Amino acid sequence: MQTVILCGGKGTRLREYTEIIPKPMVEIGGKPILWHLMRLYASYGFKEFILCLGYKGEIIRDYFKDNKEWNITFVDTGQETNTGGRIKKIEEYLKEDLFFATYADGLANVNLQNLLNHHNEKQKIATLTTVNPLSQFGIIDIDDDHTILKFKEKPLMNQWINGGFFVFNKEIFKYLDEDSVLEKVPFEKLAEDRQISAYKFKGFWKCMDTFKDMQELNELYAKENSPWEVLE
Repeated sequence: MQTVILCGGKGTRLREYTEIIPKPMVEIGGKPILWHLMRLYASYGFKEFILCLGYKGEIIRDYFKDNKEWNITFVDTGQETNTGGRIKKIEEYLKEDLFFATYADGLANVNLQNLLNHHNEKQKIATLTTVNPLSQFGIIDIDDDHTILKFKEKPLMNQWINGGFFVFNKEIFKYLDEDSVLEKVPFEKLAEDRQISAYKFKGFWKCMDTFKDMQELNELYAKENSPWEVLE
C-alpha cells in the first residue's frame, strides 16, 4: 500500500529554516522530520511512498534519491499548488484502490494498521485521524463567587481537530481538482455525503508549525524520549 506525503508547502512560519531548505527537511535529532515520518510508515511494512514536491523540492529529491530501504516516487506537484491539488496530480501513480496520505510536518505514534482496519470497517471514501490539541494558553477555573480555584497549564482541549494521517480510496478523486484545498470543499462535501470517518486518536501527536514546535521535538529526541518512534 502506498503512502502519499504532501511535501510542497513553503512553511512560512518556520522561515528561520525554510528560506534555505523546505520544511520537511528541518531536522529532528539530526534527521529530517520527513525521514522520521517515513520511518513510522515503514515500521508497519508500508514502504512505498509518493512524495508530492513543490517548494525547494530538489533538496528532498537529492537527499532521498539513493535510499535503498524504501520505494520512493518523486512528483513535482508545483510551487503554489494547494493540498488537494497536489493529491489530484499524483492520481496516475497509484497502484491500488486504497492509499495512505499525510502532511510532512507532523509526528505521532498512531498505529497505522489500526487506522487502516478502522477505514476498512467503516467503508467510507475517507478516514481522517482526529486528535485533541493542547490549548495555546493556560486555563483558569473560577467559581460563582469569582474565586480562582485552579490553574491548568495548557491542558488538552475537548474539541477534535484534523491530525492528518489519512486513508483514502480512489473515490476521493471525484471530490478533487487541481485547485482544491483538501481541508475545505472536498472534506466539506465528503461530510455532507457522509463519506468521511473520524479515527479518534489519543496518543502522542505534534505538528511542527513553528520554531518553538521544532525545539520541543528536538528536546524530546535529546532526552531519548521520541514517542513517535516504533521499534522495528
